[in-house]
Amino acid sequence: MTDSDAVLAANLEFYRAFTARDPAAMNALWARRAPVACLHPGWTALTDRDAIIQSWEGILSSPDAPRIACFDEQVMLYGDVALVLCEEELDGGTLAASNLFIREDGEWRIAHHHAGQIVRRHAERRRPARLN
Repeated sequence: MTDSDAVLAANLEFYRAFTARDPAAMNALWARRAPVACLHPGWTALTDRDAIIQSWEGILSSPDAPRIACFDEQVMLYGDVALVLCEEELDGGTLAASNLFIREDGEWRIAHHHAGQIVRRHAERRRPARLN
């Protein structure tokens, strides 16, 4: 398995834990030694691992927790660090998300999650039909 594939698998496990409302799985995915941060939509930044895990426990145990699907993942590798950019589809709309992973004890673990509302999409640049 390539590093990109392994990071995508870890990203999938993050969203699988969210969808399954599994706080133990979510806890297992987060880095233990590296600094961590989490910005849930509309929240201020959490930078303490225990506070981050407590936030997920609250979200995952809520009967109002949103259903979520991740799509359009892009992986950028920087040695033992990887960034996944993706979109999260929720009942109320679509969020842009970034998930930063680090290699810790041979496993890709999440060190940063940030999701926020998409208010404007950039139009894709089209190639000219002919060159002049």
